[in-house]
Amino acid sequence: MSRIFWDTSLFVHLFSGADGRTERIVSLRQRMLERQDELCTSALTLAEVLVKPVARGDEALRERYEQAFTQAVRVIPFDRDAARLYTEIRQDRSVRAPDAFQLACAAAARVDLFITNDDRLARCTVPGVQFITSLERAFL
Repeated sequence: MSRIFWDTSLFVHLFSGADGRTERIVSLRQRMLERQDELCTSALTLAEVLVKPVARGDEALRERYEQAFTQAVRVIPFDRDAARLYTEIRQDRSVRAPDAFQLACAAAARVDLFITNDDRLARCTVPGVQFITSLERAFL
């Protein structure tokens, strides 16, 4: 069993089903379930996912998304430990603030794998995160 962090974009693609990445994300999640891996993300991801339903006034969709996160995802808060890690990560000015936020939450939770759609992040080394990879390179 591994602890695997999904960056926001994976959830956005999964819920929207708007492109070819959705099938890969579904396959990845199925494999994680088979292995009994823990799916993690940050509170920022939950907030971002809820933006569209709230903007549309779609209370039912907002509730479905929140319920999905409650049942299947460990939502990692941005706490004092994550804030310290964020500060360290932001010393690399090529890492944008939202990405540093995500990486800091992942590091605070000591995840095994961080999956993103941003290839630039795959080149980062973050203490507390064993591996960072893109969705395309994630091993199924």
